[in-house]
Amino acid sequence: MLGLVAGCSSSTNEQAVDVTELTIYSGRSEEFIAPFFADWEASAGIKLNVRYGDSAELSAQILEEGSNSPADLFLSQDAGSLGAISQAGLFTPLPSDVAAEIPAAYVAANREWVGITGRARVFAYAPDRVKGLPVSITELTKPIYKNQIGIAPTNASFQAFLTALIENKGTAFAKTWLEGLKTNGVKIYLKNSAIVEAIDKGEISIGLVNHYYIWEVSEALGREINVKNGFFAPGDLGNLINVSGAGILQTSAKQKAAEDLINYLTSAAAQQKFVSDTHEYSLLDGAMPPAQLPALDKIGAPSIDLKTLSNIKATQDLLIQVGLL
Repeated sequence: MLGLVAGCSSSTNEQAVDVTELTIYSGRSEEFIAPFFADWEASAGIKLNVRYGDSAELSAQILEEGSNSPADLFLSQDAGSLGAISQAGLFTPLPSDVAAEIPAAYVAANREWVGITGRARVFAYAPDRVKGLPVSITELTKPIYKNQIGIAPTNASFQAFLTALIENKGTAFAKTWLEGLKTNGVKIYLKNSAIVEAIDKGEISIGLVNHYYIWEVSEALGREINVKNGFFAPGDLGNLINVSGAGILQTSAKQKAAEDLINYLTSAAAQQKFVSDTHEYSLLDGAMPPAQLPALDKIGAPSIDLKTLSNIKATQDLLIQVGLL
């Protein structure tokens, strides 16, 4: 069992007596985050009522609920969904002693949300079928990759990447790129794991996913798979590093307990467990990367302010316009 960084003793006496439950909206899947929640519940003596779902959908739900949301804390798989809640003024700023060791690059400037784990965008590929590796996302529209590429347009991580593309290259560029993928016979999947499975089966040869899905699918199948992670040239937007993260709803009456949960998730012990058990990156300086992957600062990620990933609606509108949603 992992210990708490800051237990509920940080709460007032009234809170220590009254806080018996927290309500979490979790865009992280139950399979991967539930063991962390269980450890915290056992240590804190507080029950977590967790609503699981897609991060973008949960974000939309919170926006619809507004000040009437029952959620105390929103745990998202991407910064864009967190930014949408922050822009709506529904988060409360976190004190400086909450997630204090997480570098500023992975924390909202107004401290309304903090990163929990790092998630690198990659191209997954079949090494025996893809001989000419792409150095940029723009190369994926070339005839050499015709009918061989898979994407998951409904996935929050893909939408966050596309948002970064729009913010940095403009809507016209992003639209042309998406249309180029369609012309090149891109195949659509519901999930990143389905893309990796399709590569392993030989249905496609390359796909845009997060780095940990190769490990995830291999673990689920109980064998090595014919898929590897690839990185584009340094600085390419295809190497985007996004974060899973958390923010506390302004209307929550249980903010100290919610802060304690965030402190647990960003503790050194929990961060190492994320690396070993979910193959995600720890955000702590000097932390070891997941096995067989470069350190976070060696990926060649583009310089992106994560707050710019919040305009999810414009991204979804573009995907609808080009016929990918």
